[in-house]
Amino acid sequence: QILQRWDSIGLYGKLREIGKDRPKFVLHDGPPYANGSIHIGHAVNKILKDMIIRSKTLAGFDAPYVPGWDCHGLPIEHKVEVTHGKNLSSDKTRELCRAYATEQIEGQKAEFIRLGVLGDWANPYKTMDFANEAGEIRALAEMVKGGFVFKGLKPVNWCFDCGSALAEAEVEYQDKKSSTIDVAFPIADADKLAAAFGLAKLASI
Repeated sequence: QILQRWDSIGLYGKLREIGKDRPKFVLHDGPPYANGSIHIGHAVNKILKDMIIRSKTLAGFDAPYVPGWDCHGLPIEHKVEVTHGKNLSSDKTRELCRAYATEQIEGQKAEFIRLGVLGDWANPYKTMDFANEAGEIRALAEMVKGGFVFKGLKPVNWCFDCGSALAEAEVEYQDKKSSTIDVAFPIADADKLAAAFGLAKLASI
């Protein structure tokens, strides 16, 4: 009944109207992943943020909350492959991934609303929105122009099964004892070896 009352009177919209001339407080919400139902971690995260936003509203700020979802990554693609198989065109895979993510967003949205979290649920941001993706490309271009993007040495964890890079959080290390022996040899032509790896020069050891 309380949630129905909030919805019927447009409580979130009224708060935005009342606070439009107040100093702004913006909480940038790291989005949950659009995959599966929410769990206790999601609930704690959203409720704590809701408490902060409400307290700022009571303290005299205009504190809007725009929820969002992370729609990119392997879990969604994996779910689509399990359901529809791997022999799909890239276009079809993306189409099915978008449909699956949209379905998951609607389910999670209803669950967050049921928790009493106030927000602009009619206009969430989604990382898969084309405007958002275009904005990311523009931001990357500005970083390149500013000289902040460079080519260097960094290991990339790679999945040979799905042919994609893995996040560090997805990699599990196994402790293993080995009798491997490292033997150092002098390099006859250091410049030639460096060039073979696309390096200006070899680091001194």
